[in-house]
Amino acid sequence: MVSEHHFTKVKISATALVKMVMHTKSGGDIEVMGMMQGKVMGETFYVMDAYPLPVEATETRVNAAADANEYLVNHIEDCEKVNRPENICGWYHSHPGYGCWLSGIDVNTQMLYQKVQEPFMAIVIDPKRTMSAGKVEIGCFRTYSEPHIAKIESQMSKDNKQGGGTSVPIEKIEELGAHYHKYYQLESSFFKSGLDNEILDRLWNEYWMATLSASPLLTN
Repeated sequence: MVSEHHFTKVKISATALVKMVMHTKSGGDIEVMGMMQGKVMGETFYVMDAYPLPVEATETRVNAAADANEYLVNHIEDCEKVNRPENICGWYHSHPGYGCWLSGIDVNTQMLYQKVQEPFMAIVIDPKRTMSAGKVEIGCFRTYSEPHIAKIESQMSKDNKQGGGTSVPIEKIEELGAHYHKYYQLESSFFKSGLDNEILDRLWNEYWMATLSASPLLTN
């Protein structure tokens, strides 16, 4: 069993990043969800690719239904048929306009994934803030184990009773949500491989300029 903070970094390929940003932007005000493929080396996740899932979603909630699970299984089987080496290493979804953090539902989803498909991580992208700021608004997260969360909550309750501090600091709620104590953020960075260069060149030549010409992302 890995320690609570064993995984500390996420490196995302340019191709995977472009796919996730374009997918989350296409959802508008509705949350969208997808999966990521990659590998894990030491303390670092390497995200090589990403693909969307057909999900049931609202403006504040996203859940993978039966259709999405069937799609996921078929995708994994197809990858095995063509000997694609990367495994599913995480999931991503959008928070349109309200920042990158994990809600209670997101925490439960990530905890379940970590129980059945470890190592696993979660990415949240805010497409609206991404477009307005001109740089990708992204957060990478993992949840703590249930015993560790229980220990944290016990200490929070004790501190609150003793008047030694509030159990839910306001700045933490604003930054990482009400369930901030159940997960932690990983350091994220990006890289571009030779394959990424080829794919991005084709995207640029075929439709990149037509779809993103008015976007400040072009300068980043």
